[in-house]
Amino acid sequence: MTRELSINGIHYNEKALLSYCRNKMSHSDYEWEKNYCKFILEWLDDAEQVKAKTSGSTGVPKAMYLSKQKMRNSAKLTGEFFNFKAGQNALFCLSANFIAGKMMIVRAFEWQLNLLPVAPDGHPLENICSDIDFAAMIPLQVKNSLKLEKGIQQIKKLLIGGGAVDQVLENDLQDLSAECFIGYGMTETVSHVAIRALNGNNKTQAYHAMGNAKFSIDTRNCLSINAPAILDEPLLTNDVVELLDETQFEWKGRYDNVINSGGIKLFPEQIEKKLETIINQPFFISGLPDEHLGQKVVLLIEWDVADEDQKKELECKMKNLLDKFEQAREIFYIAEFKRTSTGKVQRDATLDAVRFSR
Repeated sequence: MTRELSINGIHYNEKALLSYCRNKMSHSDYEWEKNYCKFILEWLDDAEQVKAKTSGSTGVPKAMYLSKQKMRNSAKLTGEFFNFKAGQNALFCLSANFIAGKMMIVRAFEWQLNLLPVAPDGHPLENICSDIDFAAMIPLQVKNSLKLEKGIQQIKKLLIGGGAVDQVLENDLQDLSAECFIGYGMTETVSHVAIRALNGNNKTQAYHAMGNAKFSIDTRNCLSINAPAILDEPLLTNDVVELLDETQFEWKGRYDNVINSGGIKLFPEQIEKKLETIINQPFFISGLPDEHLGQKVVLLIEWDVADEDQKKELECKMKNLLDKFEQAREIFYIAEFKRTSTGKVQRDATLDAVRFSR
């Protein structure tokens, strides 16, 4: 295991790195700095596992232990895909409390990248002047960075994760020189296990397996992952996919989000994709019990002002845009959605707030 690391252009051997981290944890005024130094110390200890937790987007966050060897295997696959070279600049702008942030540090160790840590907030490139060979960001960080004069153009290869990339954002990426990708994965798969190109000549709607990973589906058309390098046994997910072959799939939506309305199964994520062109605020589609349909489609919008004229205009646009069974039977305006600590919308918790307020 490589025990040396470069941070902000300074190379630290193990002894110097331990001293650097302990000093930061004792004297830094920033919790995010203490967090990444805490993980580095955990990575360098003699234990074979590290503690991690799920994001909580589909339920209560769960603690779990991950094999350091599996994490190194994952870092190796990522580096091979993105063609990492020792000394390249890697922007580190994610929380070290979650798997995506932890894996950025592991990649830097394994490939001897130069780690450039910044606060894991919504504006990671504001004070960055140097070119970035590789960065991983959440969609909000990407959107904000696109507003800067140089912004994403400083980055050669960008991996987006931690949330859906809407159609508006995907369109904004098309004219960039930066190669942009979205990863598919979760804490259990030690970050991404498949990657989809979002722009350039290789742009596709299909996710492609990393390394020797193989995919299959169950009777629900939910994805099953067989990836011995990062999983001890096959992992069955709740993600409904269209399987193209054993190494490629197109993502359709979450099985636990499916709405059964009048006997027709509807994927909220597919309806949302259509609505992204006409709704500028955060929103999502869900289902509520209905006496006649079983479930009815409802639209929830994060907006504290419910203007009736705007509502009627939106309903009119939806009639022209959506199929008959996709139409929202009710629209709810909510001042603030429930979110995880990483910013993901908690659909069930937000919907429960609507149910209890009716």
